[in-house]
Amino acid sequence: MTDQAGRPGLTLAPGEQFRVKLLNRTADHTIIHWHGQLPPWTQDGFPWPQTPPLAPAATRAYDYVPIPGTYWMHSHQGLQEQSLMTAPLIVQDAAVLAEGRQEVVVMLHDFSFTAPDALLAGLTGQTPSAIHAMARSTENAAPAPMTVGNRMGPMQGMAHTAAGKGMGMSMSGMSMSGMSMSGMSMDLNDINYDAFLANDRTLHDPETIQVERSGRVRLRIINAASSSQFWIDLGALTGRVVAVDGHPVVPVVGRRFPLAIAQRLDIVVDLPGAGAFPVLARLEGSRRRTGVVLATPGSRVVRIQDTGLDQMLPVDNSLETRLVARAPLAARKPDLVHRIVLGGGMKPYSWSLNGEFWPNITPLMLRKGQRVEIEMVNHSMMAHPMHLHGHAFQVVAVNGRPLNGAVRDTVLVTPMMGSVRIAFDADNPGRWALHCHNLYHMMTGMMTEVRYDGIEV
Repeated sequence: MTDQAGRPGLTLAPGEQFRVKLLNRTADHTIIHWHGQLPPWTQDGFPWPQTPPLAPAATRAYDYVPIPGTYWMHSHQGLQEQSLMTAPLIVQDAAVLAEGRQEVVVMLHDFSFTAPDALLAGLTGQTPSAIHAMARSTENAAPAPMTVGNRMGPMQGMAHTAAGKGMGMSMSGMSMSGMSMSGMSMDLNDINYDAFLANDRTLHDPETIQVERSGRVRLRIINAASSSQFWIDLGALTGRVVAVDGHPVVPVVGRRFPLAIAQRLDIVVDLPGAGAFPVLARLEGSRRRTGVVLATPGSRVVRIQDTGLDQMLPVDNSLETRLVARAPLAARKPDLVHRIVLGGGMKPYSWSLNGEFWPNITPLMLRKGQRVEIEMVNHSMMAHPMHLHGHAFQVVAVNGRPLNGAVRDTVLVTPMMGSVRIAFDADNPGRWALHCHNLYHMMTGMMTEVRYDGIEV
């Protein structure tokens, strides 16, 4: 997908309305989520019963006032996101444009020649055809009331049945890499991908972006990977993080920054004269990498290997604890606090919130006007990038340490009792998904609903 200027995705001018007609030209049902935007809930692009996926050749109109910043769009139907049904969504801000910086959008993906259904089959020990059927029924189902003995969604039933039959976890595409932390082993990189992409290209043939000598650049980096987290490595350049998930922060200076699944970083850099400057995304727990090259006219671009010399540590919240929002929430005590325990594991491959698996969940209820806080505590051995639809929240504590942190839509909850507390004002009534943005964790149950009182279901 390209906009009218030939740029990938959609770029809106300052003050421009989000007025889009979505046409499904695929052979399957689909629906597109406008990740990080704050539309009315029926325009969010989530397959609730009230807003079902589009059938082939069907259209749907969207019309709302967007918020400025770096966002993205992706399918929220089954496993289509893994098939690269994603694109940037950039909403320009007049003050940012006035800075006169060249803008460079970098979108990261993980890619496999193996079909997404087969990838998930490899994780759960099921057949790809069973995965295809269950993935569609799981995502399109309305949350069911919880009853005793009914704590597993369809995908969880498959995973536990497979384990009971002794089915292995070694099918094609699966990775069981782990890394020791304080004597314990955390799990990393569920899938052994064939390639990692930056703007749809690998380092064997990277995108080379022409920039001016001593140029002033704003990088808009989007982690659109389905199951992979990266460290952004600026190499010889020094950058300043000026926004996260589209929302401005007090600048943080550095050369290497963590970027969890679905998060975005706006980084401004001032180039030191002429030359070629790689901007790399380095896979956590691995030596693998991808990226783009910023090059001034006439500079020599040297080929970069897609495997580095050193192995990266797991992505963490080292940046999160340094971030301060430019426009924080007004000081206010919470009216409501929800606590969520993140659980699950690799064998059987199943992931839960408060011991519940989508769609058999208990919605988190709230009322319009409340200040809501959600504390998420991770009892599992994997990190979980948690995304809340329809609201921009502020990070107010990490691992029990109070913060006046960033405003975001996706935050990483680190493994082995890591915790994050977020706060937001309940100002957008509707039904909203809250889920892990690792696609395979979400599809095997790690999703719940935030619902306002009075919304009919």
